[in-house]
Amino acid sequence: MSVILSRAARGRLSPAVLVLALSLPCVPAVADAPPPAATPAGGTAALLEIHGPIGPATSRYVVRGLEAARHDGSRLVVLELDTPGGLDSAMRDIIQAILASPVPVVSYVSPQGARAASAGTYILYASHVAAMAPATNLGAATPVSIGGEPEPAPPSAPSPIAKPPREPRDNSPTGSPPGDAAPPSATGSTMERKVVNDAVAYIRGLAELRGRNADWAEQAVRGAASLSSTAALEQKVIDVIARDLPELLARIDGREVRIDDRTVKLATRELTVVRVKPDWRTQLLAVITNPTVAYGLMLIGIWGLLLEGYNPGAVLPGVAGSICLLIALFAFQILSVNYAGLALVVLGTGMIISEFFFPTYGSLGIGGLIAFVVGSLILFDTDVPGMSVGRPLIGAFATVGGLMIAGIVYLATRSMRRPVATGTQSMIGETAEVVADFTGRGRVRYGGELWNARSDTALRSGELARIVKVEGLTLWVEPTARAP
Repeated sequence: MSVILSRAARGRLSPAVLVLALSLPCVPAVADAPPPAATPAGGTAALLEIHGPIGPATSRYVVRGLEAARHDGSRLVVLELDTPGGLDSAMRDIIQAILASPVPVVSYVSPQGARAASAGTYILYASHVAAMAPATNLGAATPVSIGGEPEPAPPSAPSPIAKPPREPRDNSPTGSPPGDAAPPSATGSTMERKVVNDAVAYIRGLAELRGRNADWAEQAVRGAASLSSTAALEQKVIDVIARDLPELLARIDGREVRIDDRTVKLATRELTVVRVKPDWRTQLLAVITNPTVAYGLMLIGIWGLLLEGYNPGAVLPGVAGSICLLIALFAFQILSVNYAGLALVVLGTGMIISEFFFPTYGSLGIGGLIAFVVGSLILFDTDVPGMSVGRPLIGAFATVGGLMIAGIVYLATRSMRRPVATGTQSMIGETAEVVADFTGRGRVRYGGELWNARSDTALRSGELARIVKVEGLTLWVEPTARAP
């Protein structure tokens, strides 16, 4: 039995009562093996849903959900998983919160047909209880955030640093056979091997902490191995299979889990499930940290600021562009962004817009389009599903930019073929009115003005004459076709 007192409560107690209360925690220390502490029946179980890629918004939602469960006195936290993976930083934040949680955490891959791939597998291994619904799967935990997935070593050429075979553990009747752990990959760059080895050590540590199959966990990282729910239960990767949440709570009732240095016996049959929804801040963060949304905000911001620069005083493009660009930069700070790609996108967009004002017959535009496409493709330096900009969206923006450049080139080419429409050259071919009869020298009216005129043909007052040449302030004219 233990008693936890706040400072205010201690101040209200008499010294005798305080001494008695503080001495109570020392009583169980006399016993050799204290019985497991049983979680009281009744109460609530908090349900957190992780659906889709795991990003900064997901980690914020789970961390805050675990804190709320502790403050609200929940007896259990259930993480419902259906994820293809996510960012390594977000995954580690979630795992750290699970390991530090005083409330037991159950990771449950559900509904049927769901998966806990990549980062989901790590979270499953870190939880106090791992459960799956039928027809679900987990695994494929190879890190792909740097350089893609390294190729496994050929099976016929074992690595010279492979570990010696280990004897199966006595408490693992269905454990992996000796030497089933994949040897470290000898291919790939040094950075790739460092990332993979770090991931292997991380997931093996989680497996050893929770007493799960560490050898298969290593295979999931090195060889991207995957398992169905039935196979995962047979290989001691998970603890239970349940069709739905009520069956899960019934199956784990009475199970003992370790939390820090104490053993807790779960009592889950009479728990009331409370779904924890993300707050508006988390929902907003989930929207703006979506790579596609962040990419669109960035483009709106760049175009808005450039248009404001070319048209000072428009105000709206500058205001909207500034807000969108700041929000996009905030999202990029959280996401895994390649800043060389970001610079190429900004440069390419600026060159495309410059084509409007400095027609170069496609030179600036085509160069900017190439820079824009390349920068967009490498903008997010990750291969995690759902954490990159879709190729169709990049293609759509590139197509629009290409059509704009083609239109500019067409208009520029067409304008070259048209006669000059400014200065005295624009007067050639126009008609002027003869003011008075003359032969040789006279006067004509053109554009409301009187001009000196010369003609080799006699002209009559009021007759229209066509301008054929301009010399200073003198117009050379000739009569238009006269009626017979």
